[in-house]
Amino acid sequence: MMIVAMAFAILSALLHVFIFYMESISWTSERTRATFNMSEEAAENTKEMAFNQGFYNLFLALEVFVGVLVYVFASPAVGLALMLFGTGSMLAPALLLFITSPDKRSAAIKQGALPLFAVIALVATMTLIFLV
Repeated sequence: MMIVAMAFAILSALLHVFIFYMESISWTSERTRATFNMSEEAAENTKEMAFNQGFYNLFLALEVFVGVLVYVFASPAVGLALMLFGTGSMLAPALLLFITSPDKRSAAIKQGALPLFAVIALVATMTLIFLV
């Protein structure tokens, strides 16, 4: 079960690295503007905000990557905690977006599905560890 949990956590982190790229590096590009349904003017006006927000996504991804490495090479308990907190912190804004912005539910599902599966698998792993 832990292999499945780590796979979903890593996929969640990779997705958030891609979101970082879109928000912090290619925000004003035609492709990213189309993805977020933004005009060139709107992208320029929100460029600084998106740049900052992209780094939040990158740091969450790094937390998960570090969690996997710590789990494998140092302390499973600490690594599990880092992965759970990182993926939970990815899932929470997706849930908030889903609840508060009905027109953006598709984006919320895309952003939150992998972290949701990771959280479920990580909690299941923790449950199995504590039951044994």
